[in-house]
Amino acid sequence: MTQAPSHPVLARPVLAHPVLAASRDALQAEWLKLRTVSSSAWLLTGVVALTVGIGAAVMAANRCPPGTTCLEDTAKLSLTGVQAGQAVVAVLAVIAVTGEYSTGMIRTTLTAMPRRGMLLTAKALLIAAAVLAASTAAVGASVLAGWLILPGHGFTAARGVTGLSLADGPVLRATTGSVLYLGLIALLSLGIGTLVRDSAVAIGTALGLVYLFPVVTAFVSNPVWQRRLERYSPMAGLNIQATTGVKALAIGPWAGLGVLGIWAVVTLLAGGLALALRDA
Repeated sequence: MTQAPSHPVLARPVLAHPVLAASRDALQAEWLKLRTVSSSAWLLTGVVALTVGIGAAVMAANRCPPGTTCLEDTAKLSLTGVQAGQAVVAVLAVIAVTGEYSTGMIRTTLTAMPRRGMLLTAKALLIAAAVLAASTAAVGASVLAGWLILPGHGFTAARGVTGLSLADGPVLRATTGSVLYLGLIALLSLGIGTLVRDSAVAIGTALGLVYLFPVVTAFVSNPVWQRRLERYSPMAGLNIQATTGVKALAIGPWAGLGVLGIWAVVTLLAGGLALALRDA
């Protein structure tokens, strides 16, 4: 008996879709850049070291006096270093794109990857993934440091303080939200870097957005405008760390993180549009 020939269509090798193949190539290229540039590893290490170090220093400087009831939000206190770590995150994300413009490598990149939207998406995915990994380590170590340091400084259940535990819903939300916060800061900064293209200006703009709004808010005497600035500035995302006095916040924890998410999306879209319309 002779064997029937295989169907000619079924016999053809399955080829990857061109868009999927291009996406894979873009991710591989961006991963190679991120992995081989030594500053990336140092900056990611700096995110962890600065976040944990500043947080531990602030916790070591705070004490709950004997015979008093502590009103301090210990989860937020343990995560204070996130406000310092975000500066390193911003620098990392900005130079991931502006570094290519300063060296002229962007021309080679765009020649190899003419789909500019895909290029920016791949860069955003890898930067966000790297920052989320470093942030998870930083935030986890900060909470662990708080669990070890704060009870020895009087922050105990006997003085009205709930211990730091990820089994506690608000503490889990504060820690998880802090990781997401740093990831969104990375995307916000990447969008600014793509839009501006100059490292110094882009870093200054990104840091101005996250640090200048609270300063301006403090000097605004009109309570209506002060509350608006608290609700709609990128720093509203830090409300995710609050585990006490949540009802008194200008905007809720998750809503505040959503505001930061909108800032990140808008800057990325603006950066992507500029990348698509401008020459390298």
